[in-house]
Amino acid sequence: MREERQPCVYILASERYGTVYIGVTSNLVGRISQHRSGLTPGFSNRYAVHRLVHYELFGEMEPAILREKQLKNWRRQWKINLINAANPHWADLAVGLGFPPLAPDVGHDGS
Repeated sequence: MREERQPCVYILASERYGTVYIGVTSNLVGRISQHRSGLTPGFSNRYAVHRLVHYELFGEMEPAILREKQLKNWRRQWKINLINAANPHWADLAVGLGFPPLAPDVGHDGS
């Protein structure tokens, strides 16, 4: 896995159309590793929200934090629409960052 420091907003999901978590970080690979390890108690661990389904990179942290706040205030359907626009199958984008694939899930739509 490569270690890159760049401000980023990310969305994790428990499964397709499942529980979503929105976060901001300057180290996406490190943060995904923390979420997946399950060693840090909190929302993502409690609800098994480990699948990276969306992320946006920024040049500076301030706009990334503002975007995180914006997304957290969105309605759930808007978040789903954002994910579907770029990742309609809710594929685990962390695989492209060097993480092993997660176990497949069956989404709420039966696929």
